[in-house]
Amino acid sequence: MTASLHDRIRAAAPNLRGRLLADQPLADLTWFRVGGPAEVLFTPADEEDLARLLAALEPDVPVTVIGLGSNLIVRDGGVPGVVVRLGGKAFGSIAVDGETLAVGTAVPDMRLAKAAAEAGLDGLAFYRGIPGSIGGALRMNAGAHGGETTDVLVEARGIDRRGALRTFSQPEMGFSYRHSEAPEDVIFTRALFRGKPGDRAAIEAEMERVTAAREAAQPIRERTGGSTFANPEGGKAWQLIDAAGCRGLTRGGAQVSTMHCNFLINTGGATAADIEDLGEEVRRRVRETSGVALRWEIRRIGLPAGANEERGGHEGP
Repeated sequence: MTASLHDRIRAAAPNLRGRLLADQPLADLTWFRVGGPAEVLFTPADEEDLARLLAALEPDVPVTVIGLGSNLIVRDGGVPGVVVRLGGKAFGSIAVDGETLAVGTAVPDMRLAKAAAEAGLDGLAFYRGIPGSIGGALRMNAGAHGGETTDVLVEARGIDRRGALRTFSQPEMGFSYRHSEAPEDVIFTRALFRGKPGDRAAIEAEMERVTAAREAAQPIRERTGGSTFANPEGGKAWQLIDAAGCRGLTRGGAQVSTMHCNFLINTGGATAADIEDLGEEVRRRVRETSGVALRWEIRRIGLPAGANEERGGHEGP
């Protein structure tokens, strides 16, 4: 009988200090609350622990990183290989030094905004409107309300698949709209940001404005996943979706939000397939009515239901 992936990892890296769990449910770790389990879920104790795991893994074992699960669909068949989720003090700290902030990638974007405001550092208030973590912000050049990660990042560091620590300067990240050219095999662990001196009261007022705008325009109290599609060049995704007649459209337990139609909602009984299929139907209708091919901004990982035995790729198209 072939040893499970969990047992093979334990044998190859017996000194791991983090949590290594087999067949671990992931639905409760996502905002949509859908999806199947991870074949193995690993929460490393620190960078050294993460490096030890990656160096010991068999080369063909897929590795998938998840953060706060705010812009994520985990497919119903679960995620093959190892899912890495960072947390704890090692990845959740913020240290302010003058005009810079050294931040662990498990830190929520909103917490970075608050820490910068408390330090009287301007330029990072836009993170108040982004519901993810710093790791995701680095991967997709997250932005909102006129600011983007590329505007404030000094450098980022992480561990690559060989277990080596690597550092990337802001130019080396290759940022573009909602995208980074950083190597896919790097798991970011820490980032350095730079603000500029500002008035704390004015910065906090800007954060309140961002909060109010988000609450007024977005279905943040629902089981949603943030903006579904990236805005096409020169346009707004929500306007194209609305013009295609998709506001309120449903598929199973999934619905296009009537409040903001670039948001999909789990109304209570949706499967991951319901949500993804609804998104593809929206893309089809927008393409028919406008000729624009919307690009998914929400990340989709794992296998469809019933595909558990076909252990293959781990990242959605």
